[in-house]
Amino acid sequence: MTTTEHAPAATPARALLPLIVPALVVGVASSLLLLGITALSEHLKNVLWEVLPDALGIGRYSTLWVIAMLTVTGLAVGLVVWKVYGHAGPDPAMMGLVDPPLPARVVPSLLLAAVLALAGGVSLGPENPITASNIALAAWLGIRAMRGTDADLWTALAAAGTVGALFGTPVAAALILTESLAGRPSPGALWNKLFAPLIAGGAGALTTVLIAHPTFDLALPAFSGSRWGDVPAALVVSSLGALVGMAAVYAFPYLHAAFKRLGHPVLALTAGGLVLGLLGALGGQLTLFKGLSEVKTLAADPSGWSSGQFALMTVVKVAALTVAAACGFRGGRIFPSIFVGVALGLGVSALVPEVHPTLAVVCSVLGVLLAVTRQGWLSLFTAAILAADPHVFPLLCVALLPAWLLVTGRPQMQLHDDGTPLR
Repeated sequence: MTTTEHAPAATPARALLPLIVPALVVGVASSLLLLGITALSEHLKNVLWEVLPDALGIGRYSTLWVIAMLTVTGLAVGLVVWKVYGHAGPDPAMMGLVDPPLPARVVPSLLLAAVLALAGGVSLGPENPITASNIALAAWLGIRAMRGTDADLWTALAAAGTVGALFGTPVAAALILTESLAGRPSPGALWNKLFAPLIAGGAGALTTVLIAHPTFDLALPAFSGSRWGDVPAALVVSSLGALVGMAAVYAFPYLHAAFKRLGHPVLALTAGGLVLGLLGALGGQLTLFKGLSEVKTLAADPSGWSSGQFALMTVVKVAALTVAAACGFRGGRIFPSIFVGVALGLGVSALVPEVHPTLAVVCSVLGVLLAVTRQGWLSLFTAAILAADPHVFPLLCVALLPAWLLVTGRPQMQLHDDGTPLR
């Protein structure tokens, strides 16, 4: 049998051309929904954490206000899950970043729960509920608009558009979809399968860049080339990050079961909000919210905190992420995991000054993300763009290997319906 007989059949251009306009529309719409929800949550956040405490004469981010706000946020989200039509979708502990489409009727309650959590200081990001909402809407509208298309196409377009919008580049979307397609082999060339999703990812990314001008570069100290000592440092720090992330993964099913035993979403989420408030009071203002703007504060002055303070923020954020995900708040885990990695990396560099802070941060973020998301390409890409320095990339590729050996084949931070972890 010849090599050509093994090659996948090429997809004709005429089969790909009709996908261009739908991909562009889905990508732009995915970005606009993300930007709209982000703007709404930021506005509500300002009201809750600035306008309201000022009007009441209570100190912003005081211990009392942090505990009260997180508890009330838990109560509010619990009422949405209990009473609002759609119940904010399934239990998020059973959901991944890219899943089959939810019914479109779930979307309003899911977005409402996400906005309340984002504004109220919960340690979760917008990625999971926004991606799920975009997939649900794209599938519901797309299948009706283009007869003969299936949910898989619209899932891929909406997921790519949303991830492209989140990171401001379609590269992250391509990496996630490539990893997903590798797990589900099907006939056809890879680039033919990625043709429409890459258009959606590019359209989503470009829309976000033109409107919001996002950046993930933390402006860390320049890393001017590798030294021999950087190799063992990268291996150790990425492994440490993976172990910290795995602590959250192993605690997750036990915390989820404990909140489930409360027997009602309002009780579980209010109790979860109270725990998050206590953790926020312990860790301070920087350990609240999704963590994306907070990591820039940390990175702007790496010497402004001691190794002990960085360690405290790391532990508090890991605990807050795990509690928030386990008790039923709707949100994603990528951005708080980045905060955990940045705080851990800066803490390592503060404790061992010979480890360059940029190297420590990117390798730590890599390890934490590998443990929490189990997405190798996404973890590598996210860690690399935090530094925007090509010198760290070869070290990251080496540092990924021991961290992956620590996490692969072990429980994931996602549960089966019976409460047991995925592997």
